[in-house]
Amino acid sequence: MIEVRELTKRYRDRVALDGVSFTVGKGEIVGLLGPNGAGKSTALRILAGSLAATSGTARVAGHDVFEEPLAARRRLGWLPETPPLHHALTVREQLRFAAGLKGLARRERDVEVERAAVRAGVEASLDRVIGNLSRGYRQRTGIAQALLGDPEVLILDEPTVGLDPTQLREVRALVRSLAGRHTVLLSTHLLAEAALACERVLVLAGGRLLDFDTFPGLVARHLPGRHVDLEEIGVLEEAYERLVRPPPPAAA
Repeated sequence: MIEVRELTKRYRDRVALDGVSFTVGKGEIVGLLGPNGAGKSTALRILAGSLAATSGTARVAGHDVFEEPLAARRRLGWLPETPPLHHALTVREQLRFAAGLKGLARRERDVEVERAAVRAGVEASLDRVIGNLSRGYRQRTGIAQALLGDPEVLILDEPTVGLDPTQLREVRALVRSLAGRHTVLLSTHLLAEAALACERVLVLAGGRLLDFDTFPGLVARHLPGRHVDLEEIGVLEEAYERLVRPPPPAAA
């Protein structure tokens, strides 16, 4: 569903991407992991069609993003690091506006807005003003916007940045629920985020692809003989959620 070959992006003397190649299969959730400045957002913006590459090729759902940009965009949902939301609109108004920009027929927009809102978990907030929502619900609204039109591929740039631990767990669970029906490429600079949300991970640094594997595969190759229990991260976050959201008292 995503095919990248020798993708390179240069800004004068600086190389943001240096011959990066990878493929992502249908229904996978793949993390794009690396420190700030690794080239993650550059790669995603090229795939989303908002940035030109210096050289190389990129295909989304079989369509070349440079030669067939409209066909590629129709099959792609894009969530930038800062979701493009109008804070004076309600969630419903924002999603209807975005559905129009995506070219959905007027008679289909209301049904599609409801469907995307349910998938993203914002159906109860459809008539709330976006500026009054928590950051977590604004991120959910951005994901709902990306889901409009039921695209085959979703590209999410730092979807959990700035969220508190509870919001982070909720948005991560939402992203995991998209697997199978959608192919998801998710950028993050947080190791724990990629480990708990993604099936495989691309590791970028300095614009170069260092590795592409499952987390157990990465550990086995780079720390032979070591074992890392990724579930411990989830246990810690679950304990925090119990603390901030205690269960209701038992009935007398």
